[in-house]
Amino acid sequence: MSLINPDVTPEKDLPLRDDIRLLGRILGDTIREQEGEAAFEIVERIRQTSIRFHRNEDDAARRELETTLNSLSRGRSNQIIRAYSYFSHLANIAEDQHHVRRSRAHAMAGAHAVEAAAPREGTLARALKLIQDAGVSHSALQAVFASALVCPVLTAHPTEVRRKSTIDREMEISQILAQRDRQHLTPDEEAACQEALRRAILTLWQTSILRRNRLKVIDEVNNGLSYYDYTFFKELPRVYASLEDQLAALDPLWESIELPSFLRMGSWIGGDRDGNPFVTADALRQALLLQSKHALSFYLEELHCLGAELSLDGRYVNVSDEIQELAKASPDPSPHRQDEPYRRAITGIYARLAATAARLGHGDVARHAVGEAPAYDSIEEFEGELSVLHRSLRSNGSGSLARGRLRKLRRAVSVFGFHLASVDMRQNSDVHQRVVAELFEKANPGTAYEGLPEDKRVALLLEELRTPRLLMSPYLDYSPETASELAIVHEAAEAHRRYGRAAVPNYVISKASDPSDILEVALLLKEAGLLRPRDGEMDVNIIPLFETIADLRNCSGVMDALFSLPDYMRLLRSRGQAQEVMLGYSDSNKDGGFLTSGWELYKAEIELIEVFKRHSVALRLFHGRGGSVGRGGGPSYQAILAQPGGAVQGAIRITEQGEVIAGKYSNPDLGRRNLEILAAATLEATLLHSGQSAPRDEYLKAMDELSNSAFKAYRALVYETEGFERYFWESTVIGEIANLNIGSRPASRTNSRRIEDLRAIPWVFGWAQCRLMLPGWYGFGSAVNEWLEKRPDTGMALLQEMYRDWPFFQALLSNMDMVLAKSNIAIASRYANLVADDALREAIFPRLRREWEDSIRQLLAIMRQQSLLDGNPLLARSIRNRFPYLDPLNHLQIELLKRHRSGDADEQVVQGIHLSINGIAAGLRNSG
Repeated sequence: MSLINPDVTPEKDLPLRDDIRLLGRILGDTIREQEGEAAFEIVERIRQTSIRFHRNEDDAARRELETTLNSLSRGRSNQIIRAYSYFSHLANIAEDQHHVRRSRAHAMAGAHAVEAAAPREGTLARALKLIQDAGVSHSALQAVFASALVCPVLTAHPTEVRRKSTIDREMEISQILAQRDRQHLTPDEEAACQEALRRAILTLWQTSILRRNRLKVIDEVNNGLSYYDYTFFKELPRVYASLEDQLAALDPLWESIELPSFLRMGSWIGGDRDGNPFVTADALRQALLLQSKHALSFYLEELHCLGAELSLDGRYVNVSDEIQELAKASPDPSPHRQDEPYRRAITGIYARLAATAARLGHGDVARHAVGEAPAYDSIEEFEGELSVLHRSLRSNGSGSLARGRLRKLRRAVSVFGFHLASVDMRQNSDVHQRVVAELFEKANPGTAYEGLPEDKRVALLLEELRTPRLLMSPYLDYSPETASELAIVHEAAEAHRRYGRAAVPNYVISKASDPSDILEVALLLKEAGLLRPRDGEMDVNIIPLFETIADLRNCSGVMDALFSLPDYMRLLRSRGQAQEVMLGYSDSNKDGGFLTSGWELYKAEIELIEVFKRHSVALRLFHGRGGSVGRGGGPSYQAILAQPGGAVQGAIRITEQGEVIAGKYSNPDLGRRNLEILAAATLEATLLHSGQSAPRDEYLKAMDELSNSAFKAYRALVYETEGFERYFWESTVIGEIANLNIGSRPASRTNSRRIEDLRAIPWVFGWAQCRLMLPGWYGFGSAVNEWLEKRPDTGMALLQEMYRDWPFFQALLSNMDMVLAKSNIAIASRYANLVADDALREAIFPRLRREWEDSIRQLLAIMRQQSLLDGNPLLARSIRNRFPYLDPLNHLQIELLKRHRSGDADEQVVQGIHLSINGIAAGLRNSG
């Protein structure tokens, strides 16, 4: 059973074909052996019928599918679903390995060919070559590195429904494929690899793919830590080493210069409590403890290995006085190491780090130190002693040893510190308002803070921020909400004392809409000592998150008003006169649709750039991107370069969410490439695009008009069509998703079924599961139709020109191209039949179909394509290969939904629905 048609497979993709054939054959054999020949034959019959239905919505194929699926027992249905789900997962593994294979091929061509092709888009090599060709000076580039920050932020918004056990087996399969790629295997070795694959796939088949219980916050923390073992610990230092070496090769001035650690990791896991009652001060404490333990355990193991490597004898090499001092201070009494000063120095460093771990409450370390030693007071002290090793090795002619494990360890310590990843606090502005109101009311009854107009609120908050007096009294009782919120900021202050300020450096405010929203958080920070009025110092960045269309339109005014307050600007100076602003892609999309969301985000950035420039404040943007295009997803490289000129000032933070985290970072080679892409795009956008001219005024006016039309069409459907909310709940798996154990956070902010109250993640995830992908395109067809009706002669030519010349418009349409290619109106029509009210279904689905057809037609015309993804053959190939195995999952899911909603409460039916959700998410890859 092959996923690839050999007649249309390019030669470079033959290894991919072979890998998928091999994995598919082994899975097929496993299904035969475990479930019997009959089960495998049904898998094949459903696949072939699904392909016929996919091609032309053939009524005969539809009836045959329904007959076959209706005849399946509950147990057999789940077997079939598991089969197709694992085909999707294995295809993903093979594709990821092929991406690594092609990247290595390009790298080798660049290294060995006399006239090699230019490095591939998004690589650091390409970015540095472009920067060199543009004549950027050494000092200018050095200045960018000195202030740069590139930070992917892992979040606990999981649409990733797999268990870690299954991910670990998939990692094993990936490693075996990589081993086959990089070695010339003997027949015996090849047989051993295939046997290892059979064991891994058999284990995968016999392991439950779903969790029985909903994740707790601490489970989400542990899942997030897995990616440090998979990728970040090893690959982040390699990214830096590669960048430093490439710079030195381009310009001798960079030789021996170590770059600042500008590429770092962030996290919301354990700190994001917006709508999640389970994120408490205790959860934050546990998250930070687990992170710290993970970091120090890695350092201790690396020190142990480093000590084994650096067996240098002091009688044969020169040793610096600093090393001699470290060796003397070491508690190592062994006479065998008496003449090995580096080993004695390292055992001393190990002992100090082990003592630090004990002081931080980590418990026993894996290997006990050889003796007692004082703990480090700071991460800088630990870094300093590692640097002593580095300097001594370089000075005695052992620079190559300094560039090995020690170089990677020093970089890891610089990046991860004692805290591993910076955890952001996040809470909703409504909560802050209630908490601050209670604090004022308890301290001064009759204040009635919530009833005050904005200017009076600001005045009251500023007055309080000028005094060191605290509002909270230990002699008064407060509501559970207020007590919990104050406990969080006090825990953050304690984290600063234990791990350093980098442990919890940011506080994000959801639904920020006024300057008082920012000042309320400042007041809460003051209560914990994180803001000190007398000194004019603030230890945490306060970051407003603008999410809705209205908030995006208003955000520049909010920041302008905030920067006009001398008290706030005094505090901002203690943060380096830099302000971070977060822009929400998910909620703005749910609020106004894909086209309007993208345009309002772009305009908001332009306006923010002007406001920040006027007030001489450095702008740092935090992009709240999800996995799917409907939540701001899509290729990171193009998205960063599509920002307005001046939006990327050497600094950018981007959320990484859901199954995208596993897709990007569970494979170390792919993980490294994705980290390089973020760094490369940030450098290019800062140094080569910051002064780019603004788009033509004609383009801006056209986008305004298109956006207005799309907004009206989207709002008319989603918020103004009677019964649309019911249509959504009945035609998607949203109700079943809410019960799936995919995370600690509830699907809705309240118990309401209103779309306004639904979180953006299940909103997008639900539309993805039914293959309509509505949040990624709806309104575009109507907008272009209206535009062309007014300009029948010139309208299309201008849109084609915009696509050709404007990176923003290119990225917007490219993402829509991808979404529409993953949609399937035939399958969506079967989900529409789940709507019980015939009249409601007939009022809405034909409308969806027309808009879908119009959007595709107009998109192809603007992009000058004959079919979707003409310009992206890699993704087109991926979709063509995997969808014959994805579509049957949708058909099976529909039949199980019918049974479940008709009253069949059998546990196997519910399990089958959840299994199908997993398989479809895997097949789509970026569905939430």
